[in-house]
Amino acid sequence: MLMGPTGVEGFMYPNEVELQWSVLIVLYPFITGLVAGAFILASLERVFKVEAVKPTYRLALLTALAFLIVAPLPLQMHLGHPERSFEMYLTPHRSSAMAMFGFIYLWYLMVVLLVEIWLDYRAEIVHRSQTSKGLLKFVYTLLTLGSKNVSPGALRLDDRVGYIVTLIGIPSAFLLHGYVGFIFGSVKANAWWSTPLMPIVFLFSAMVSGIAAVMLIYMAVSWYQKRPIDMRCLDTIAKYLFYVFLIDFSLEMLDLVHRIYEADESFHSLDFMVHTRLFFSQVVLQIWIGTILPLALLAVTQVRTFTEAVRRGIYASAGLLTMVGIFAMRWNVVIGGQLFSKSYLGYTTYKLEFATREGLLPSILLMILPFLILWTLVKLLPPFEERHSL
Repeated sequence: MLMGPTGVEGFMYPNEVELQWSVLIVLYPFITGLVAGAFILASLERVFKVEAVKPTYRLALLTALAFLIVAPLPLQMHLGHPERSFEMYLTPHRSSAMAMFGFIYLWYLMVVLLVEIWLDYRAEIVHRSQTSKGLLKFVYTLLTLGSKNVSPGALRLDDRVGYIVTLIGIPSAFLLHGYVGFIFGSVKANAWWSTPLMPIVFLFSAMVSGIAAVMLIYMAVSWYQKRPIDMRCLDTIAKYLFYVFLIDFSLEMLDLVHRIYEADESFHSLDFMVHTRLFFSQVVLQIWIGTILPLALLAVTQVRTFTEAVRRGIYASAGLLTMVGIFAMRWNVVIGGQLFSKSYLGYTTYKLEFATREGLLPSILLMILPFLILWTLVKLLPPFEERHSL
């Protein structure tokens, strides 16, 4: 085979030479995964009564909200005409999985996440609306939504309704990210994506990334605010991260073993991809650096006792490596699935540009934006403050 001037090797159809989905579409499942994983971590305390992770409950909710606000922006930028996205609300297409995202997104944002955060913070919002001055007083007064009853009975009702909302939110979080895996897994014409395990792998990898993100953010916020880190909380989060990561890695290996055993007509083409174009991003970044190494770091803390400072360093390193591995997994799914021809006779390359609409610079800005939103939310609704009752 000869390499052409456009980076095409072998035979490819004309419509397969240029990739339709760019790094923006890589960000989309990555960000939605963080949302789902952060909410699942919050539900451990609210629903499953894991008291050890209580210090991160509110922070996890705010993290989920910050990333959920940004979640549709990669798709909007990819569309070119983002105003057209509103047509799916006016003329809903129930047979389109992508079109249904808008309704899933609104349900999760408006009904689940915002309601739960408001109920949990309502007493503090009322207190701040009465003690703040100037613009902040106006903002907190608006956030009360006219509900200023903070009697013990009202607060018990808030807690009861919040519990119900969290119960509804757990399957909603699964639905929010599971359907992303469903979209890829249902593309029968693409052998890289077409597997029934794709939605399940996406779900567990979402939990892994969300738990790791909240763990890192908790450590960063505590350091910034000069607050002592609750090591019992951190140890428990790391334990759950380790267990969920093991399940996620096992599912990915199960999918790999199934592909090797099946060895259909697409296997040699996919095998060539893994050993050439995706070797660094999949074998090096995703498997070794982003999966095996953080799993080994977390496993060591489960069998040996270290000082608090050493454990914090191990958890921070494992969390960062985990985020790298999950992002690499999203990259390999979205970009890797477009690098080979449906004829299995040709391959192309993806050139990541910098200052273009779908280049590296907009992607970096989109990843910075949720942290800016989270910083604002933490200033407005501090996650570690004690509740007030009037």
